[in-house]
Amino acid sequence: MKKLYGVITAMTTPFDSKGHLDIDALEKQTEFLISKKVNCLYPCGTTGEMYLMTAEERKLVAETVVKKAAGRVTVFIHTGAMSQEETIGLSRHALETGADGVGVVTPSYFKISDIAMVQYYCAIAQSLPPDFPVYTYSIPQLAGNDITVPVLDEITSRCPNVIGIKYSYPDMNRILDYLEIKDRSLSVVIGADQFFLPALVVGCDGTVSGCAGPIPEPFVEVYGKYLEGDIKGAHKAQLKASELISIMQNGSDLAISKTLLSARGISGGFVRKPLLDLDEEKKRLLLESIKPYLNEKEG
Repeated sequence: MKKLYGVITAMTTPFDSKGHLDIDALEKQTEFLISKKVNCLYPCGTTGEMYLMTAEERKLVAETVVKKAAGRVTVFIHTGAMSQEETIGLSRHALETGADGVGVVTPSYFKISDIAMVQYYCAIAQSLPPDFPVYTYSIPQLAGNDITVPVLDEITSRCPNVIGIKYSYPDMNRILDYLEIKDRSLSVVIGADQFFLPALVVGCDGTVSGCAGPIPEPFVEVYGKYLEGDIKGAHKAQLKASELISIMQNGSDLAISKTLLSARGISGGFVRKPLLDLDEEKKRLLLESIKPYLNEKEG
C-alpha cells in the first residue's frame, strides 16, 4: 500500500468571486505543486475548507486533482465529513476516482468515546478494500476529539488498511508515543510544520503542510537535504521554512495562503463565508513581508 511521505501539500480550494469552484485555478495549482517537486498532494482537508463545501463539490475537487496529477505524485483525498455515511461515500468515491488513499479526520464538534472512535474508523476502513490505505487524522484543537495511543493501537490492530495517522497538534511526546505502537510499522505524518525536520529525525514520514502550498521550496529542500544525510543543510532550510510559517500564521488564515498563491501567478481565489479575505492593507503588509522569500520576478 502506498503511504504519505515527504512534503505532503495540504491544498487550498480556489473559489471565484461568486463562491463557485474555480477548476482551472485548481488544475494550475496542482501543476504548480508538482513542478516544485512536492511528494504528495492532499486536497479537501482543513486547508481545503472541506466543511464549507458540499459533497458533490468535494468529489469534483478530488476528481480534478487526481486527473491532473496523472500518477506523477501520490494523491490522498481527505474524506472526513460531519456524518459517517457521508465520510464513507466520499472515501468510496476517492477509491473509484483513482486516488492512492484517503485521510479521515476524527468526528467533530460532538464529543465521542474511545469505543465510538474505534467503531467509526473501523466502519470506514471496512467499507473499502483491505489494500486501500487509510490515515486517521487528529486535530483536537479544531475537531474537539483526539486519537489516543491505545485507540490508534486498537484501530490498526483491527483494520490492516489503516496504516497511519496525520497528527496536527504540536506535541512531540505524543508523536513519539505513536511511533512506539508495537508490532505494526505505522506511518506518522505531522501537521505542525515547525516540527518537520525533528519529526523526520525521530522516524516520521513527512509533514502535511498548508504553508507549503504557496511557497513549497524550503520544505522540499528540508526533505531533500535530509534524504542526502545533510542535516546541517536541512536545518538551515527548516529555519527558513519556520520563518515562513510564522509569517503565514501557521496556516490558520487560509486567505493568507490564497493571497500568496496569487502573488506567484497561480490564482488562489477567495475564501468561503463565513471566512474573510484579506483587506488591501493586510495584503500589502503580507506581500511586503514575504518579498525576501520570492524571486524578483514574483516579488
